[in-house]
Amino acid sequence: MEVAPAVTTIAQAIQLSVAPVFLLAGIGAILNLLASRLSRVIDRSRQLEILYPQSTGVEHERHVWELRLLDRRMMLVNAAIFLIVSSAIAISLVVAVLFVAELTHLNIGNIVAIAFILAMLLFVAGLILFLIETRVAIHAFRIREELLERGEK
Repeated sequence: MEVAPAVTTIAQAIQLSVAPVFLLAGIGAILNLLASRLSRVIDRSRQLEILYPQSTGVEHERHVWELRLLDRRMMLVNAAIFLIVSSAIAISLVVAVLFVAELTHLNIGNIVAIAFILAMLLFVAGLILFLIETRVAIHAFRIREELLERGEK
């Protein structure tokens, strides 16, 4: 006769998984932000792709410069999304392994710890790329000095 896990065992497993689940909710918000940034970068690059063939001289050089910057931003956001989604997958695996370990009484604490550390490293790497992307974006959107009328005559 097989014994079903006690309700208290299941409750303990749920308690153990609450923190990682909250972390997943935060990761979802960050992914939403990154997807939004990626969408805006793509929209801007499409606008410039239309203007690019019609431009000449300094304007053309500025379009080329901005397209290169947008390409770099797309690469950074894509990489950040990849790392943060990988982190979410690792955290989800941590939650699943916590349940399995609790229900089967396996002593796999080291595996859970390693998976969680890996998840946090992936998350931090993704956030670092996000930080770099925001710095690149700020560099791209500095207002040119000639457009800032300083009142000098």
